[in-house]
Amino acid sequence: MTPKSPVPPFTRESALQKVQAAEDAWNTCDPVTVSRAYTLDTVWRNRSEHLHGREEVVAFLTRKWERERDYRLRKNLWAFEGDRIAVRFQYESCDVEGQWWRSYGNELWQFDDEGYMARREASIDDVAIEASELRVTPGEGELPLF
Repeated sequence: MTPKSPVPPFTRESALQKVQAAEDAWNTCDPVTVSRAYTLDTVWRNRSEHLHGREEVVAFLTRKWERERDYRLRKNLWAFEGDRIAVRFQYESCDVEGQWWRSYGNELWQFDDEGYMARREASIDDVAIEASELRVTPGEGELPLF
């Protein structure tokens, strides 16, 4: 595979680039586009689900965005070292019944030498909100956690 720049070891600047690239990709809500950032044998823990490989990632993201409509995500760099990056994030989405949700979480990422994410571990909490409380706009800087 062609290297997925930037590659480890990460500097502050390259870690910020990786986080922004992930935010941009996830905000497309296109499972195939998102999956291209991961190794073919990527390993994920997302809440209580455990996924192995890009095919499972695509299936998971397809299900996710079928139920999480009008999805909008912000990711912020928390820490980095070597081939690892930690991020905090929040996203908002509307379910099929019209209830809006804000989801907060942390992700731990580990990359291979070519810059593809080999491991992703995500812990996420959800809070029901009113449409008048929406605040996530992709690409506009830090958001308060609460």
